[in-house]
Amino acid sequence: MSALMYMVVENYNEVLQSKKDPVVDTWLFMQSPLPVVTILVSYLYFVLKLGPQLMKKRRPFNISNVLVVYNAYQVIFSAWLCMQPFLVENAFQMIFKTCGTFAPRSSYTIALARGAWWYFFSKVIELLDTIFFVLRKKQSQVTFLHVYHHANTMFFSWVYLKFLPGEQGVVIGVLNSAVHVVMYLYYLIAALGPKYQKYLWWKKYLTWIQLTQFCIMLVYLASVILLDCKMPKALTFFFVTNVVIFLYLFTDFYRKAYRKKNVPTSEDIKYVKVD
Repeated sequence: MSALMYMVVENYNEVLQSKKDPVVDTWLFMQSPLPVVTILVSYLYFVLKLGPQLMKKRRPFNISNVLVVYNAYQVIFSAWLCMQPFLVENAFQMIFKTCGTFAPRSSYTIALARGAWWYFFSKVIELLDTIFFVLRKKQSQVTFLHVYHHANTMFFSWVYLKFLPGEQGVVIGVLNSAVHVVMYLYYLIAALGPKYQKYLWWKKYLTWIQLTQFCIMLVYLASVILLDCKMPKALTFFFVTNVVIFLYLFTDFYRKAYRKKNVPTSEDIKYVKVD
């Protein structure tokens, strides 16, 4: 057993050293997986066990003002993330024309890494979505899909930046951030109170936007594979797997939610938020 543990540790250290980026390693949470794993485990423990236990005999917290500020922040931050590639000269032209053949440590790849870190950071902040559900005693919204989605995207956005950065992440990140602008705008209006409910007639189309996003992602990733682009193939297939899973889950949600007489509320929609 000790020999096996020694081999695992040695291989782990070898992977860390071979994929080490001296610049990325200086950034918050990036030197070691310990901080992000600690955040992930703490998140799961709180939203699945500790939080519900603490709230069992307590009244829900009234955090309407916090939700307004939080969702407004997410709208602005998502819009900022969406714009980052457009600030790099010829970024999309390079992606689609050269198909991902970039010199290492170029200004483009450095900008890509910085954008990826901010994207990862946004996923850490978005864990608050679930925590707010727990504090408001909306435990029914803490579903497998919701928790899996948040945990998966937060952890693997870290893995993406640390071990397997690739140009595919630019297109995926821009699409996702654009959807988040619309999505958090919806939640912002919903958080303003009942008198604003009349402005939420487009809740059904929010799911359409999310499904359209996945379809565009699949088309793009398929083109990367068919054109044999010089991008990390493991990353491409990882993206494809996740997109297919979420496309199925969102389609199933749409079918169950909108083909019944009971139309879901804003809270029902939020538990399937895409990242």
